[in-house]
Amino acid sequence: MRPMSTAMAPHSTSTILIVDDDEGVTQTFARMLRLEGFDVHTALTAETGLREAREVKPDAIILDLRMPLVDGLGFLRRLREQDNHRGTPVAIVTGDYFLDDTVSAEIQQLGAELKFKPLWLDDLVGLARTLLRVAH
Repeated sequence: MRPMSTAMAPHSTSTILIVDDDEGVTQTFARMLRLEGFDVHTALTAETGLREAREVKPDAIILDLRMPLVDGLGFLRRLREQDNHRGTPVAIVTGDYFLDDTVSAEIQQLGAELKFKPLWLDDLVGLARTLLRVAH
């Protein structure tokens, strides 16, 4: 593990929630963000993610679009219904490059960023920092 630079130190208290049904992706994203000094929580389902969001009150959420039962859009709708999460910065990530225009429009209307997989380390860390700038 490499030492954290002073430029990264302020993020050490920033909490990010990752919600993705692919455990490999979830763990990889979490590991990369923890190495950069973020406090990371994970969830493998939308239901668990919503519970984590209520309990942990993350500063930002990185969310998969395509999940079984409740997808990322369903998660986002339910998250925005909660008063304390109306303004929580959210990025939806997907490997689906051919999204329906109505889905893209709703994601934007609900105040989330849309990003496409794969996300490499620099992409993911940059996304997290962008989301956290919006939060503060």
